[in-house]
Amino acid sequence: MPFQIDFSEARAAKPKAIGIDLGTTNSLAAFMDLTGPAIIPGADGHNIVPSVVNFTDADPVIGNEAKARLVTHPADTVYSVKRLMGRGPADVAHERLPFQFDSAAGNVIRLNVAGRQWTPPEISALVLRQLKRNAEAYFNEPVTQAVITVPAYFNDAQRQATKDAGRIAGLEVLRLVNEPTAASLAYGLDKRSNGVIAVYDFGGGTFDISILKLHDGIFEVLATNGDTHLGGDDIDDLLIQIGLEDIASEWREDVSTSLEAVQLLRRAVIRAKEELSFVPTASIDFEYRGRRYQRELTRPLFEQLIRPIVERTLEPCRAAIRDAAIAIDQIDEVVMVGGSTRIPLVRQAVEALFRAKPHTELNPDEVVALGAAVQAGILSGDVEDKLLLDVTPLSLGIETMGGVVSRLIHRNSTIPASATEQFTTAVDGQRNVLIHVVQGERELVKDCRSLARFDLKNIDPAPAGYPRIEVRFLIDANGILNVTARDQRTGVEHSVEVKPSYGLSDEQVEAMILESYEKAEDDLRERQVREARVEADNILAAVEKAKQNEAWFDLSDDEKAVVDRSINELLVVYHADDHHLIRAKIDQLNGSTLKLAENMMNTAVKGALKGTKI
Repeated sequence: MPFQIDFSEARAAKPKAIGIDLGTTNSLAAFMDLTGPAIIPGADGHNIVPSVVNFTDADPVIGNEAKARLVTHPADTVYSVKRLMGRGPADVAHERLPFQFDSAAGNVIRLNVAGRQWTPPEISALVLRQLKRNAEAYFNEPVTQAVITVPAYFNDAQRQATKDAGRIAGLEVLRLVNEPTAASLAYGLDKRSNGVIAVYDFGGGTFDISILKLHDGIFEVLATNGDTHLGGDDIDDLLIQIGLEDIASEWREDVSTSLEAVQLLRRAVIRAKEELSFVPTASIDFEYRGRRYQRELTRPLFEQLIRPIVERTLEPCRAAIRDAAIAIDQIDEVVMVGGSTRIPLVRQAVEALFRAKPHTELNPDEVVALGAAVQAGILSGDVEDKLLLDVTPLSLGIETMGGVVSRLIHRNSTIPASATEQFTTAVDGQRNVLIHVVQGERELVKDCRSLARFDLKNIDPAPAGYPRIEVRFLIDANGILNVTARDQRTGVEHSVEVKPSYGLSDEQVEAMILESYEKAEDDLRERQVREARVEADNILAAVEKAKQNEAWFDLSDDEKAVVDRSINELLVVYHADDHHLIRAKIDQLNGSTLKLAENMMNTAVKGALKGTKI
């Protein structure tokens, strides 16, 4: 009986859905009307909802009112939280955001605001909930489904944090769409039959460059690059720092310790920065406690100051072009996204690099949300003249040493999809390798669903770790999964086909996903312990093998005793549930065998040179 995967979750009938651009500086929502994508207005008459949350009142205040409170209540106001999504305390140690982090929060960032702790997904969820409320007020009906955009350069942790934020906000996240793809949809570039598109996305907190290939309405990402810590915020911080230095020199007072003063200065420099996109001269006008600081800023001076930041965006562009293996003149369209692309110097730099005038016709703040609305329309069935690509409801992977899952294709990946990884053997002289295909979100094989098993037979016997076994997952447009394992040295290959539409109900899929959330911490801890034990097995086997080498006998008795003691100490902690302890003893054993490794290398070199005249 064939093993099958259920894709019915993605094919179920979809109600009305909205597209959301969850941005660092601003967020907004859009929908598909009869003429195309349109922005959903807010209750305050503004389309854009600043990604700012204030906690002064009993209920959080979101958007423009919260942005106004940045000056009056800076300690109770959070902004630019997208820069913290999916990151740990160590990742943001260099951030200059004026938030208090809980130092005892482990690997999760927790902000101390208004007497309680908040994680970045919880704060982002408040922004998403405001967009949800705006949509419900506009449509006068509940809105529970959304497509949310993310930077193409977001890693798995950042994408998962965005999904978590959507779930907390009461939204079913139909799909996360890369912002470059959304921008291309907004410009209608999918209507081209073929072409190569570069999307330059310079927003408030992140920079992305993506090279997309369009073929018959399907976008294929050829390459992506960028920096999740580069955006308009960096320009603001640069101007703020200059302003603070000027004020300290002029007033003989350091106002950088006052959150209110810094936010007032931030507002002043942002206003000047925005004006300089349209006029040749602007003024930074700052008032604080009855004193006034003014500085005229000309566009040439402004461009001189920010040129290094703009240049930082160009190297990822060049890298993406190299990775895509294309020439610049093969790029047919260039699209600019993000509020920072209004800056004339940015547009000039992009036009010079790509040798083509970029698309700037649409509002750069709205273009991503408009594209998300197109994708939402496709998923909900409102748009019928475009290809709807299915998604995998659960992650797919294989079992590796220690009973750990190595995921190749992640949940919600658009199909067709493919992924390839290389593995090796665990035992000397191994002739067969068992390929065990599993489905699920848990870290260990025992907690996932087994889909298929097959043996790759008759591989060349070799020392453990030497063979290279390439495993390739390919899901076609019909949801059929083909798994191929190939010995790269001999070309020996074996495949298995896993067919769609069988096995898991929507409820079972949801239960598996919820279980993975609930047990994520325990799963990760056990995975880390198992991986540490596998590493311990490998080094113990390697040392035992090395003790048969004549190099072992060249060690002094004291040196041998140190190695044996390190082995015993590793064996003592081997079954502990603390992966840090196991790895510490692995490092200790590594250090105690350095002399042995050096002797083995010398012995090998002498053997190779024996009888050779130089």
